[in-house]
Amino acid sequence: MLDRDLAAMYGVTTGNLNKAVRRNIRRFPTDFMFQLTMEEASRFQIGILKRGKNIKYLPHVFTQEGVAMLSGVLNSSRAEQVNIAIMRAFVRLRETLSLHKELAHKLAELERKIENHDEHIQTLFEAIHQLMEPPEKPRREIGFHVKETSPPYRAKAGTK
Repeated sequence: MLDRDLAAMYGVTTGNLNKAVRRNIRRFPTDFMFQLTMEEASRFQIGILKRGKNIKYLPHVFTQEGVAMLSGVLNSSRAEQVNIAIMRAFVRLRETLSLHKELAHKLAELERKIENHDEHIQTLFEAIHQLMEPPEKPRREIGFHVKETSPPYRAKAGTK
């Protein structure tokens, strides 16, 4: 974001915003803030400058980290509110990440436990299907069986 847009957002002048940055320049490394070149600044110019006027100061551009750092170095009530909101967001983000990490760990543990369950369940279904099928041929009865082909034995009259 451009310094003038951030100044409007934080309720300070662009000059005061840049003074706060210069006083705390060590807090703004090149990946937090950089200054546009004249060519780049001319592309961001809104409106037409009066004849003979030039851009007096090259604007600074802030990354998301720079915006967060800026809210800590500015001295306005809105900057304080933004800083508090950023800190709360960081806390919520950390809680969410730890919750996701815990859930991911539990999911991995569950996957490890049920890894072979599909194979075991398939084997169980196959065994049940085999039990449900009728036998292919009639089974021979097990044990001793007497086949009666002749009438039962009778004793003759007069014999004991």
